Amino acid sequence: MTTEPISKDNLTNLAHLFLELWEDCDFDEELQNCRQILNSESETCFLIKVEDKYVAFVHLTIRSDYVEGSSHSPTAYIEGLFVKKDFRHLGFSRQLVKLAEEWGKQKNCTQLASDTELTNFSSIEFHKKIGFKEVNRIVCFIKDL
Repeated sequence: MTTEPISKDNLTNLAHLFLELWEDCDFDEELQNCRQILNSESETCFLIKVEDKYVAFVHLTIRSDYVEGSSHSPTAYIEGLFVKKDFRHLGFSRQLVKLAEEWGKQKNCTQLASDTELTNFSSIEFHKKIGFKEVNRIVCFIKDL
């Protein structure tokens, strides 16, 4: 098992992992998003590879706007965290969050934030287990005009 930062060599693999987390997305759009992340100073990704297969990633950003529950700005933010089903409960998510913490500190952040769906109970429990505290719950609405 190895960890890798985003690179031109793993962009296609990362885009495929994105599609496993965000199933409604389009491959070409996600590949373009990965290219933008690669060239960004305020975003990055880390991947986990087991033998020759990429099995997990974390996507991070630096947010300077308001982040729910934060007391400092900028804040490192976990935009996405995913581990393939057959590789869960092996410590990969925890390892990716440690990389996120290190990256956030390098970017002069003093806090790391994240979010999840209200019904994603395993994610909520994972966040609490590794030291996150729940700061709010929201329900979002939209109305067509």
